[in-house]
Amino acid sequence: MKIINRFLNFILTLGVINIFPLLKSDIPVVSEKLFVPVIILLFVVSEYICRGEERAFSEKKLRRLASGCRLIAKSGWLLLFEIPVLVIAFMRLELGVLYGILSVAEPLILITIWLIGGILRAAVSSRQIKLTNYIALLCLWWMPIANIILIRKFYKTARRELFTESARLELENAREESRICRTKYPVLLVHGIFFRDWQLLNYWGRIPAALKRNGAEFYYGGQQSASSVAESAAELRDRIIDVIRQTGAEKINIIAHSKGGLDSRYAISNLGMDKYVATLTTINTPHLGCDMVDYLLDRLPQGLIDFVTARYNGIFRKLGDRNPDFIAGVRDLSARRCVELNKEMPDSSEVSYRSFMSVMSSAGSAGFPLNIGYMLIKKLNGANDGLVWEKSAVHGDFKLLTTPKKRGISHGDVIDLMRENIDDFDVREMYVQIVSELKNEGY
Repeated sequence: MKIINRFLNFILTLGVINIFPLLKSDIPVVSEKLFVPVIILLFVVSEYICRGEERAFSEKKLRRLASGCRLIAKSGWLLLFEIPVLVIAFMRLELGVLYGILSVAEPLILITIWLIGGILRAAVSSRQIKLTNYIALLCLWWMPIANIILIRKFYKTARRELFTESARLELENAREESRICRTKYPVLLVHGIFFRDWQLLNYWGRIPAALKRNGAEFYYGGQQSASSVAESAAELRDRIIDVIRQTGAEKINIIAHSKGGLDSRYAISNLGMDKYVATLTTINTPHLGCDMVDYLLDRLPQGLIDFVTARYNGIFRKLGDRNPDFIAGVRDLSARRCVELNKEMPDSSEVSYRSFMSVMSSAGSAGFPLNIGYMLIKKLNGANDGLVWEKSAVHGDFKLLTTPKKRGISHGDVIDLMRENIDDFDVREMYVQIVSELKNEGY
């Protein structure tokens, strides 16, 4: 039925934008006075029906996105069909000067209005269309072929987002009452280095919202952006105790990304937190360290290292860190230092350990600086995510995250850093399933 409605709407739209040639044609009509209002009325009814399909989406953003995609697609097809229609009209009909001008101006104006309206609707609703797409479209809208390619890419991105998000919403609605992430123990999300737990710019992207919708009770680690593993672990110790006091829970489950996994292990093994931690799930954590860090520290001038350290520490003090230590955090990620750390923090028998790791398929899988990191680590170690090599992330029960497409999954992708939908990999669902599994195992 949907296809039939769209087809009838398209035919009626062709009729509306070609009223002047139709009035001059030999197509039999009951009354020329009735022809125009009738076809416009049918078009309005058809538009209302099509808009009804868009109103079926429960979220306003998706309704606008659906409307934008429809208008862009409709404009493209109209332009494609309108060219031969006008050619035939001018060859077979005696339109005259006035009708000739109106016959060309009306469809072009209406198609342009619909196209711009569709682009604007998609632009205000989409979160997947990149800034570069907008800039390119603004600069090259006037250039034939280039504008068609850019608009087509714009449309495909918006349409893919519409299908992905509507399917995601449908899944969430279907299992909302199941609360599959309502674990026995609350979850503590522990961030990696160079970030903080800001709420306006959430380190974990759309993941917390997905966990919350599925019933998870979670908190944030709240440690500083850059410190030594021991210092960050001390901050996590205080946070763990605070969460235990707030919730009255006996223990917590930790999900930690990158260096956060090392910080958590240190708190568990060296600061007595094993009695409060039921499980530790590490995501792309360099348990064996990053050889790239050793490589760079051995080669970069000490003056440059000191300069970057001073600037970083100064900036993050202003952003909320009490005593940031850039170089201490970096050095604890080196392969040499991680050999020592692994000896200092043996696993506790009281804690269940599991780990995940993703890899990029090429340097093109991510932007700067992960693309540079990928190429360097590829030469030093092999498969990696732009910062951590694959084998370094193995700790406890291990799972490698892969995609059947060439895109790959970067160090940032596994925390939804760029809020990007990746084909055949839903990072939100990945975390929902991780927490759901903890629930099923009694944690």
